[in-house]
Amino acid sequence: MYEDNDSRYNDYRFNNGMNNMNSHIPDVPGNNGNKKPEFWKKALAAIALGLLFGAFAGAGLYVAGLLTGSGNNSAAQTEAPAAAADNNEGVNASEAPKPAVSANTAIDRGMVPAVTTTTGSVTATGALDVSDVAENVMPAVVSITNNYVQTAQDIFGQQYRSQSEAAGSGIIVGDNGDELLIATNQHVVDDAESLKVQFIDGSEADANVKGEDESADLAVIAVNKSDLSGETSGQIKVASLGDSDSLKVGQTAIAIGNSLGYGQSVTTGVISAVNRELTLSNGTHKMIQTDAAINPGNSGGALLDINGNVIGINEAKLSSSAIEGMGYAIPISDAREIIDSLMNQSTKIKASDDERGFLGISGVDVTAQISEQYNMPRGVYISKVGSGLAADNAGIKEKSIITSFDGQSIQTMEQLQSLMQYYRIGDVVKITIQEPLENDYGYNEKTIEVTLGGQTSMTGNGTESTPENESGNPDNAPSGPQDGDSPDDPDSYYYGTLEDFFNSIW
Repeated sequence: MYEDNDSRYNDYRFNNGMNNMNSHIPDVPGNNGNKKPEFWKKALAAIALGLLFGAFAGAGLYVAGLLTGSGNNSAAQTEAPAAAADNNEGVNASEAPKPAVSANTAIDRGMVPAVTTTTGSVTATGALDVSDVAENVMPAVVSITNNYVQTAQDIFGQQYRSQSEAAGSGIIVGDNGDELLIATNQHVVDDAESLKVQFIDGSEADANVKGEDESADLAVIAVNKSDLSGETSGQIKVASLGDSDSLKVGQTAIAIGNSLGYGQSVTTGVISAVNRELTLSNGTHKMIQTDAAINPGNSGGALLDINGNVIGINEAKLSSSAIEGMGYAIPISDAREIIDSLMNQSTKIKASDDERGFLGISGVDVTAQISEQYNMPRGVYISKVGSGLAADNAGIKEKSIITSFDGQSIQTMEQLQSLMQYYRIGDVVKITIQEPLENDYGYNEKTIEVTLGGQTSMTGNGTESTPENESGNPDNAPSGPQDGDSPDDPDSYYYGTLEDFFNSIW
């Protein structure tokens, strides 16, 4: 069917070497190439073509004038809004100038996205500029450096400890006269050997933990004002806290923080979602979602509204090659009460090894999974109480779960051990425990005052047994260390989670 394709288009191809050197142009029928047309016919044809082209050109110019407004004033203008006419005092409304609006107005590519404001039928555009907000709020945002000890393990099981640094951000939320109080994420200050805070002018000062709440991932640290120069004190300010309950999707969001540890930087976006559930290592939380860039080091920094009020504390982002612009912040309305409580706690200064107080327990973590599976409260499950030590003297029983220590929520044994670095022998603390009921179903909450003791070796060894059908535990599950050890640290524990503990005894 396609055999004749080549011959079908021969009239439109160059055919050098044949009689017709321009065979792609068919011959004019009836023209033998010897007789020329008369002159008047050529003249009429030229005139007709000129008139035809002139008509088309005029029509084109007319249409272009209608579209651009340059050809007909009545078509290009729009009526001035009534409010605008009313504001022209002393000018007849009919004589007021009417703004011309182009029908093909466009924003040039490469410009900053514009904010559009419409009044009646007149539209004005202007670039989004948050420089005033940044200038006003940055003195209330700080950079935080956490110096901590990192433990690593080689393939032979040998553990090594080394000094490491982590970067984060904070927000100045209070001044009690002696100290500046700075809110941040708990994971920013976790396991800190020492903390340093850098202010807007680049000066640095040491900081101490005021209070931590791991379950909410919030902490407050304090800087002595006596450590600050007069110049620094004159530049810093306390942030204004806003209302995150009234946020609407699409509102402007501004993030300020110590991005990648390079110092303060500003990113902008919008509120992408509110009350977005996000599951982290410390549980599931309702968060503010934003597409303002949140990077490592931004944790603990400020998420602001267009008025410069803090509406959230930046906490996390989703990171993947398939994900873009999904950062999360703790709503300030949810955090405010916790921050107030942490601000009012005593500033914690680490005790020396000789001064440090101890509870005298062994414990394991009740993870979120174990909590749901066995219907147990989250916290530290007490697997052993050292005889004659602080917890035993206060009446704390094995199989209870510690959920709060000195007003701070507890979810892991590691958190409890880290917190106890700040307490000394003889300190009296209030500990909230969940004690299993006698019928083995459910728990009863108790708050017990404990006088911390010194570091004394735990007594007893071997493996204890728990009664059958204990709530949240397998039948006949031993509750103490499985190797019969007598650890030197009375607040030692089976390293891992309660799930690991249960799995090790099946």
